[in-house]
Amino acid sequence: MELNNVKAVVTGGTSGIGYEAAKVLNELGAEVVICGTNEFKVDKASKELGVYGLKANVMIEEEVVALFDYAKETMGTVNVLINNAGIGKFASLVETTVEDFQKVWEVNVRGLFLSGREAAKHFMEKRYGNIINIGSTASLRGYANGSSYVASKFAVSGLTECWRAELRPYNVRVMQINPSEVITDFLIKEGREITNEANKLKPKEIAHLIVNMLSMSDIGFIPDASVWATNPW
Repeated sequence: MELNNVKAVVTGGTSGIGYEAAKVLNELGAEVVICGTNEFKVDKASKELGVYGLKANVMIEEEVVALFDYAKETMGTVNVLINNAGIGKFASLVETTVEDFQKVWEVNVRGLFLSGREAAKHFMEKRYGNIINIGSTASLRGYANGSSYVASKFAVSGLTECWRAELRPYNVRVMQINPSEVITDFLIKEGREITNEANKLKPKEIAHLIVNMLSMSDIGFIPDASVWATNPW
């Protein structure tokens, strides 16, 4: 698609991958609505980026519906969803609490599902649209201390495959990006130790891939792509 025709909703757009994706798309002539759970951060990010913003929690159905209503009202339509909002909790199996497991699932799976469903309703009506789900290399392979996060990201891959099968007849491209470790607030909030930061992926590498996926002619699409740092050590 032509990037200056993009009318995108970016969930989790106040920082990290979502923020950078909104920035790059806006610079290329797209219109963008970002959302987040903190009103101050949404207002700040939207002003910095020059995009629309709305406080919305992707776990709450009514707020997701309101987000898409707002996006259609402000941009006239929506033709791209960057399904980015996500959190992580990392602990051994025996130390993982039900509360942490449930919270990760609510944001990473329920939130992704609700946003994807609302986008799909509009895209099916228009017989056109693009969904990019932000997964993880944890969508592909598990690892120690990753029970809650890995389970949620495997679920993202399953949802992506189901949506792709359902929506292709409506000219809707459903794609997934699986980044390895990316230096964002996500890691800092979880107290993860960051070493060799200069060699690690940054949000701009993921935004680069988002732009390239979208800019391919509508006759084709990239189902999924993984992004690794070349030499993170």
